[in-house]
Formats: sequence, C-alpha cells, structure tokens
Amino acid sequence: MMSGTTPARMRALQIDSYGGPEVIVSREIPVLEPGRGEVRVRLAYSGVNFMDVYTRLGRYAGSSATSGHYESGLPLTLGIEGAGCIDAIGADVHGWQVGDRVAYALSRGTYAEYGIVPERLLARVPDALDLKRAAASLFHGVTAHYLADDVGRLSSGMSCLVHAGAGGIGQILIQLAKSVGAQVIATASSAAKRDIARLRGADHVADYVNDHFVDACKVSTAGEGVDVVFDSVGIDTFERNLRALRRKGLFVHYGANSGALKPISAMHLADSGSLYFTRPRLADYVADAATLRRRAAHIFDGLVDGSLTVDIDDVVELDRVVDAHRALESRKAIGKTVLVIDSSIQ
Repeated sequence: MMSGTTPARMRALQIDSYGGPEVIVSREIPVLEPGRGEVRVRLAYSGVNFMDVYTRLGRYAGSSATSGHYESGLPLTLGIEGAGCIDAIGADVHGWQVGDRVAYALSRGTYAEYGIVPERLLARVPDALDLKRAAASLFHGVTAHYLADDVGRLSSGMSCLVHAGAGGIGQILIQLAKSVGAQVIATASSAAKRDIARLRGADHVADYVNDHFVDACKVSTAGEGVDVVFDSVGIDTFERNLRALRRKGLFVHYGANSGALKPISAMHLADSGSLYFTRPRLADYVADAATLRRRAAHIFDGLVDGSLTVDIDDVVELDRVVDAHRALESRKAIGKTVLVIDSSIQ
C-alpha cells in the first residue's frame, strides 16, 4: 500500500541524444499531475525491453503519436512497461482508485519514480501476483498473446516455428502455443538457450544460425513445413523462413534483432508457395482498454495458477541500467530484466 505525500520532483533516467548506453543520464525532474483520462502511478518496478534499446538508438526518431509508430522526441524518459500503485487520478477516469495495483505498457517514461498513464493502458494486477512479476510479464505477455491468438490463430494440430525461443516473448509464445495443442519448433543461439526453450515445452529445438531449423520444420511436419513462422530475428533468417513454411503458410515478422529486412518481392512470396507475410505491431492489437485487459488477464491468471512461467533473469537498481541494456543488446540475458524503482510498494 502507499503512504506519505507525493514529492515535487522525482528521479528519472533520460536521454538527450541517441547512442549507446552511455547516453543514459539520471536527473531530477518535476512530478506531473494527471490530465483528463489519465492517472499517475507510483512505480515499483519497470521492465527492460528491446524497445527501450531501439528508442535509445534512435530507431523511432521522427515518429509521432499519430503516425502509427512510437513517439520518441528528445529529451525523453526511457521505459515503456511498469507496475506500481495509482497515486493520483485525473478527470473523467472511472473504475480506479488511489492505491489500486496496476501494470501498464506502451506508455513512455517508466524508468522513473512516477508515471503519467492513459487510463485505457492500465491493467489490474491480481492480489496474488507480485508487482515485480507483473512488470516482467505484461509487455512480453500481451505481445505473445496477440501473436498466437489473433495473428497466428494457433489451434490444435497446427505447427509453428518460434525464433529466439529463450527470449522473453519467445518463452511465453511457446507456452501459449502448447496450451492450445500446437506443435512447436523453437530456435536459440546456444545450447543453454535451447534447453530453456525445451523446458518451456518446445517439441523440437534448433540453432537458427544454420539450416537445422529448416530441416527440423520439414521432418516434424512430414515434409510439408510449418503453418506459421514467428520471426523476431530479421535479415539473418528471412530466406530460410520461407523454406520452413508450408504452402500458403504465414510468415509473422515482429522484430529485427539481426537487422531490418530488405524490401520484399510479392512474387518471391508467391514463388515460395503462395505465402502470407505480415508485420504486426502491438499497439494495433491493444487499441482499446477491453482488449488490453483481456490479454493481460490471460497472462496474469496463468502466472497465478501456475500454467504460465515467466523467468526474471536479473533484478537491477536504477544505477545499473547501463549494464542491463548492454546485457540485452549482447543477447546475454535469458528471460526478463526488471529495474527496481521502489520495492517497498506492494
């Protein structure tokens, strides 16, 4: 629960220019009041995500809130995922009270002690779920949920390839696919990471730096190829993904950790077996509060009843955020890294 009064200023981790982790600076900034349709959240934890890295590098430079991308004008406070308790409520906000335990994603500024959040982005955290795990699971969880449920439309008897199966999204995606009876082939770059993917339920695992995953997809589907490929790697796996798919299969490209794809020829997709290709974005799949809360409830309920596991790789203080970013960029992190903002908030 919350106690005390809100200070006039707060600590925040910001960037004034794009670049490596060294551009992150700690400073004191004013604590703002929530506007119409907004609440202020006193943050306990913030998730660390590749989106934070991409923001720091300038991948979203020039984006605006109305362009369908992610607004990132400078200077800015990093972080797009957090959990804590509501501290103040703006006008026209209904159904929430000061002290409610909440988590949210896709609202800039969670590497800070307080965040201003649109009401529509709030998800209620069950009493049985600690705020640290809520902060570690919301962004990755709702992403995996929309990929499996809405885009891939996975069901019993289907097959899918999940790249980066030991990553935060990959681990949840494997579990969601298995929960509906789909067959999963997962890739990872090391034996230790492949063990993680296997532990999460993958039927077959392979290294994505060679052709083994294509062979695994063919062998496990009697030579036809998988129904869906979930790809967050990018340029390094593109051509092989086409070979891993069955005719009229679906290529879901939701990240580019190895580099952006080159322009795609429509005839190349046709010649590869009349394939479908999509590049979805989370914001379009949580465009209304009801959808976001439905996805969040699915993830949070799974964590509470034990049907879903989310690994927290590291819990770091704000002073160690540079280390956290470097570990993520170097792909040393397995699972999720969480920043401690105020662990006294329960």
